[in-house]
Amino acid sequence: MSTSPATLTALLPGQLRRIHHLALNVKDMAASRRFYGGLLGLKELTGDEVDDTLKELVATGKVANFVTPDGLILDLFGAPDLEPPDPDPEKSFTRAYHLAFDIDPAQFDQALAVLEANGVAIAHGPVTRPTGRGVYFYDPDGFMVEIRCNPVEA
Repeated sequence: MSTSPATLTALLPGQLRRIHHLALNVKDMAASRRFYGGLLGLKELTGDEVDDTLKELVATGKVANFVTPDGLILDLFGAPDLEPPDPDPEKSFTRAYHLAFDIDPAQFDQALAVLEANGVAIAHGPVTRPTGRGVYFYDPDGFMVEIRCNPVEA
């Protein structure tokens, strides 16, 4: 089978290696930075850690970058005039559904306690499934976030 660009009709399995980054538009940059950096404990990138193409936007407060422990970059783009498709975050729409963070099963209950201590309203859960446990809640812009863990091994 030829894989020249002229005859290739789809990417081959394994060509896409991983998710590089996820970009979210946020209405209130300060609230979102506190949520992702403070409450969820993601490391905010600063100085030389910021991609050169975003340095000016970060310096002017229009963008904030965070990195997860596995290297996924979360870019927050300030969009103060942005309104969700519906003010009720329970109503799904056709964009991304949710962002899921993985946590060690031994730390799942602690994560629940942190959410509760910070007054974060739980949208759904915690739930237990054959694939593990999960809890769903909303960021300051009404975007659904999940914290999930694998099942505890017996």
